[in-house]
Amino acid sequence: MLGSIAKKIFGSANDRRLKGYRPKVAAINALEPEMLKLTDSELAARTVMFREELAAGKTLDQLLVPAFATVREAARRALGQRHFDVQLIGGMVLHEGGISEMRTGEGKTLVATLATYLNALAGKGVHVVTVNDYLARRDAEWMGAIYHFLGLTTGAILHGLDDDERRRAYAADVTYGTNNEFGFDYLRDNMKYELGQMVQRGHSYAIVDEVDSILIDEARTPLIISGPSDDKSDLYNAIDKVLPGLVREDYDLDEKQRTTNLTEAGNEHMEELLREAGILTEGALYEAANVTIVHHVNQALRAHKLFQRDKDYIVRKGEVVIIDEFTGRMMPGRRYSEGLHQALEAKEHVQVQPENVTLASITFQNYFRLYGKLAGMTGTALTEADEFAEIYKLEVVEVPTNRPVRRLDEDDEVYRTSEEKLRAITREIEAANAKMQPMLVGTTSIEKSEQLAEAMKKHGYKQIDFDEPQALQKLYAAARAQKQSKLFAVLNARFHEKEAYIIAEAGVPGAITIATNMAGRGTDIQLGGNVEMRVAQECAAVPEGPEREEREAEIRAEVERFRTQAIEAGGLYIIGTERHESRRIDNQLRGRAGRQGDPGRSKFFLSLKDDLMRIFGSERMESMLVKLGLKEDEAIVHPWINKALEKAQQKVEARNFDMRKNILKYDNVMNDQRKVVFEQRREMMAQDSLEGMIHDMRQGVVDDLITKHIPRDSYPEAWDIEGLTLSVKAELNIAPPLAEWAKEEGIDEEHMQERLQTAADEAYAARVERNGADVMRYVEKQVILQALDHLWREHLVTLDHLRQVVGWRGMAQRDPLNEYKSEAFELFNVLITHLRELTTSQLSRVEVAFEPPPSSIEATQVPAFDQSPRPDGALTAAFAAASSARAAPQSQEHVFSASDASSVDTLIREAGGGAASLAKVGRNQPCPCGSGRKYKHCHGAIA
Repeated sequence: MLGSIAKKIFGSANDRRLKGYRPKVAAINALEPEMLKLTDSELAARTVMFREELAAGKTLDQLLVPAFATVREAARRALGQRHFDVQLIGGMVLHEGGISEMRTGEGKTLVATLATYLNALAGKGVHVVTVNDYLARRDAEWMGAIYHFLGLTTGAILHGLDDDERRRAYAADVTYGTNNEFGFDYLRDNMKYELGQMVQRGHSYAIVDEVDSILIDEARTPLIISGPSDDKSDLYNAIDKVLPGLVREDYDLDEKQRTTNLTEAGNEHMEELLREAGILTEGALYEAANVTIVHHVNQALRAHKLFQRDKDYIVRKGEVVIIDEFTGRMMPGRRYSEGLHQALEAKEHVQVQPENVTLASITFQNYFRLYGKLAGMTGTALTEADEFAEIYKLEVVEVPTNRPVRRLDEDDEVYRTSEEKLRAITREIEAANAKMQPMLVGTTSIEKSEQLAEAMKKHGYKQIDFDEPQALQKLYAAARAQKQSKLFAVLNARFHEKEAYIIAEAGVPGAITIATNMAGRGTDIQLGGNVEMRVAQECAAVPEGPEREEREAEIRAEVERFRTQAIEAGGLYIIGTERHESRRIDNQLRGRAGRQGDPGRSKFFLSLKDDLMRIFGSERMESMLVKLGLKEDEAIVHPWINKALEKAQQKVEARNFDMRKNILKYDNVMNDQRKVVFEQRREMMAQDSLEGMIHDMRQGVVDDLITKHIPRDSYPEAWDIEGLTLSVKAELNIAPPLAEWAKEEGIDEEHMQERLQTAADEAYAARVERNGADVMRYVEKQVILQALDHLWREHLVTLDHLRQVVGWRGMAQRDPLNEYKSEAFELFNVLITHLRELTTSQLSRVEVAFEPPPSSIEATQVPAFDQSPRPDGALTAAFAAASSARAAPQSQEHVFSASDASSVDTLIREAGGGAASLAKVGRNQPCPCGSGRKYKHCHGAIA
């Protein structure tokens, strides 16, 4: 009560923040007459002026008003678009590192140019993050006109670019790209072996478009770079054949928690089936020897009982492709982990790809928290404001619309069965289409979008084939004649490539568009249709000149007529066929109507059989409706129903937030260690010589050996000289007279340590002199980096296994997170110890042999786990050889071969223990190693 009174008197926190921006908006507007008088060159010259002022000590905040005024005028000249006052406010929110919530159609893409330009003046690079490659390419070209006008450079990070192209894109003042590309580039950079091979140049400032989709929805899925492991496809296929033998009583299914497990009876039944199939040959199913079979059974059970084709994934060109549950988009290249994807492939009888092992990983939460300043924009963020504040320290500011919203949001209609709901939706579509009102029908899955499409066809409607050149002409013809076209379009993951084209024409009078979730589509639905899209399609073959200008004028006039018709019919009508778990997704769908003050309408049709209703207790509601005498095809419509649904959605959102927080708590432990490892790698790569670090490692190994075999303050008779001799040979590859030293009068552990250290240093110094200091400095760096990478990969696997089992410790009244932190810390200390031992052992065996290059080139195989261009694939082999040498002291020394001792460059090209010479391979020719990459991007990457 008091809160609502105070809000009326003083305004909300959001209102007060907006009020603080008004003086700056007025100051920017006051500069507009001055900007109009400037010539193009004078306007562009302001960029140089601003940079000089920054160098002289001014801050970006002090330059905000003149910089925003400059961008507004540049946009007017380059694009013919002038920023509205509310867009200036949105730009200020972005500059301050907040989230600008702006309704669909308010021009968020243009808003971003304000903060992007201002922050790009610092010269550290600005990253603008989009949800797909299409938007990254489009926005870089579209908004790039403004930046180029003002003398800034732009780049776009797209899938398929090589490292040189990525490096150039990151070197630009403004870089557009997807969240996946930015994240994977970060991981790949930290797997490189030379600073010059890295593509990113830091993380200064990022603006995330559709910030709720990227930082909330996708935050549960970490980015993982992986390599193939052993092929177990036969086992997946064998277990998949067994699984259909289970009956419903054999397993428990919890759709709310997305879990499924075998019951006690199911375990016994599964054991029988596995024995009959010859898969389980010894012991019971849950014995330690059969843990792999249990894992495969559990994943097959999940694949069959929890994951639905055309909802969670689709099968395309013989591959199982994941569908993003929030956007309805395909995610090619993304695979479920822990064997689930292989289980789905076996279920769908396509080729089972080998499982992968993790080489590097990071969550989006921790990647985007690398940025010095982070900002975002979306149409729907307020429902997740608490999560943005807690996880990312981002404040959500609701920016008012340029024009008042005229959309009418009606109460939901709830039916008893899915069939009744489908009939009601079809009747509603028929009624709206009769008056030529454009419609967008939102569904939650491909399967349901196609069910509705089939129902439409039964009522005489025809689906538009977008492969047909004149597909939309019938729709335009019907709009001209103001008659029903009986045509509809389907937009889901099956038609992903054509989504921009489909959605662009969804505002034509009489158009019916059935779509999966509309998050981040990036193309506005404009009443009457999209002029630019039609011009691009219909005038592609018309050359520049009077004829093209005349055709463009005709299209613009027709689109304007269509717009008037659509407005008279009531604007865009949004029909929701089901409530989503998240209110944001529903709001995104609704927000497609009523852009820029246009009229619009929205309504959701639900049934008690919908997933959300069914999972959250619709049985009681159904029995109540039967008692009240609800007849077939009758709906219940009441605001209370809306509120009850909203509460159910809030519960799901809270549960999902807890899941993401829990994931982040565990990942934060790994992230702290990841930062240390990645920072150490960068420092190592930046140094010309690691001689001091190598010496310290060798000294640490000597200390460990002495501590292990010689008890403190003990007599020589108690020393384990035999064990020490073997360990010294294994770790240091030397054989000093330890037994003789131990017999000397007055010897103690300190003297033994000093002598052993001196012997190890002298042996290594002789090795350096023999091989050449320059060569050894290079080899040292490669060896320590590869050793670190190898151990870090093993560490990631160990932490993953630890995380899977540590939860059981809660049954012993111990906090699983604290247990995980403690053990992860101990494991990291073990990693450091192993790094010291492995590096010392390997370098104690390195020899470089100089020999003439062989006459023919033999292809060598790049190791399967090699994910980044390496200067020398043979160093990986050297690492493996040294690893085995530690276990077998008698193993031979590894030999690096090179034809010229005078140049490290020559060594790099020809190293490989007698493998082929790469010295005469052209830089643009395929690399002889067989990797499939060009030589300059593979073994010649640093040559």
